Amino acid sequence: MIALRKNLALVRSESPPIVDDGNAAKFVQIRKVGISFRSPDATFEALKDVNLDIARGECVAIIGHSGCGKSTLLNLLAGLLMPTAGGLTCGYREIAGPGPDRAVVFQNHSLLPWLSCFENVHLAVEKVFGRQEGRDALRRRTLAALEMVGLAVAALKRPHELSGGMKQRVGIARALAMQPRVLLMDEPFGALDALTRASLQDTLIRLHAQLGMTVVLITHDVDEAVLLADRVVMMTQGPGATIGQILAVPLPRPRDRLKLAENSDYVHCRAEVLRFLHHHGGTA
Repeated sequence: MIALRKNLALVRSESPPIVDDGNAAKFVQIRKVGISFRSPDATFEALKDVNLDIARGECVAIIGHSGCGKSTLLNLLAGLLMPTAGGLTCGYREIAGPGPDRAVVFQNHSLLPWLSCFENVHLAVEKVFGRQEGRDALRRRTLAALEMVGLAVAALKRPHELSGGMKQRVGIARALAMQPRVLLMDEPFGALDALTRASLQDTLIRLHAQLGMTVVLITHDVDEAVLLADRVVMMTQGPGATIGQILAVPLPRPRDRLKLAENSDYVHCRAEVLRFLHHHGGTA
């Protein structure tokens, strides 16, 4: 049932047209955001006074120890949660719920097991573009998305016939097929083995360069954050977690993981993130 709700969230009906005021540096804005969760016995303040601007086309990685509110912040950007303080905008419109301008890739691929790869992706395509495009155009969009992640040959396979990495590629294809303005990724490679994770990281680097999309990536992997991101946003521990430090990653694109291994800027950025996480304790 949880997987079904996540799939439905991915394909909610279209939001109002986005008005672009030309300020690319503040394409996504998070202003004084806080969120608290209430129970019969107490109130837990998960996030407090979070402020962040994300530029159009930028890749931002958010990192921190478990329980620091990384996924909560992503769910606020996705419109799956509403803040109890402050506000968020995307494309200069308030985020008031899920919409096709923001697609989400979860750690769990959340594929519908009774549908093929093609059908899982087509579900999102049809919901976003079905009113203005015909059957052939929707089919082409679906196949193009699978082709982008190298899975066109597996279009008719069902999830149980795929490896973990292939399932996650379908999830990425489904998100990309919606042509989102922002791709939100919640530890998308965290459950994969090292070789598969590296392959999908390289795929994301290629797609980011090819499509110029804005990416917000939640991760607990320091190397992944520095490899993929233009900036690494480091979260303090909760309750009342907030942004503790933002590190610009001055590495040229396209990035080659083998060449970066001995790059002094890469080593410095990695050390800065590790230092912050060490000083702020917790369990990664």
